[in-house]
Amino acid sequence: MEQLRLKQAQTLLKEAGKNINTGDGLKKPREGQINSRVHGEIMNLLLESEEFIYSSRPDHHLLEDEAQLFCGKLLEIREKIDSLLVDFGVMEVENLEDEVSKLSSQFIFLTPKANFKKSLVHLGVDPQRIVVAGVPLQIEDMQILNPKIPEKALKSINIKIEHVKNDLERKIQLFNPKNVLVVIEKDKAGEILAKRAEKLFNASKIEKESIKNMEIHDFSMLLKNC
Repeated sequence: MEQLRLKQAQTLLKEAGKNINTGDGLKKPREGQINSRVHGEIMNLLLESEEFIYSSRPDHHLLEDEAQLFCGKLLEIREKIDSLLVDFGVMEVENLEDEVSKLSSQFIFLTPKANFKKSLVHLGVDPQRIVVAGVPLQIEDMQILNPKIPEKALKSINIKIEHVKNDLERKIQLFNPKNVLVVIEKDKAGEILAKRAEKLFNASKIEKESIKNMEIHDFSMLLKNC
């Protein structure tokens, strides 16, 4: 039985290699270590996707919104499977780095923290395309975050806000991006920044639990969907 499964896996890898759109296709697997965390996330996503099988009985037809959710799960699964394949040398990470560099060149990135910028640069984003806000984009938003902030502090913060806006507008004029992407973690400050950027610059957002731990495969998939 194990030999049969191995032959089936080898056949699938060979056929996938013929159909792959990147570089030289898929490679022969090498020794490696299973990332059990990523594997667990794949299993959880598969269980979540299975709910659509039960909810769409008896014909398994999905409406457009449902189809988007279902396909979103599948794309997440594919991205995480790619991550495991990279660990075993089946896919080349260099291809993903080139892909991220190409995809990210369509955007200007706005993020609230300098360490988020470092993470984006590490993933392959040109640092010239990143603006670190550090403050909200409107003084009223600062007062929402900190209602007790002294009036004296608001003046200097307002100056910083104008610097951020000017920097962002300058980069938009310089690079003529497809869109502005606000990269945030799931917290109040990030949400406020993203909402204000949407109003002022028609920006979209990438929101993750942890920017530092975001993997290149995940980031690539997010950029493709923006």
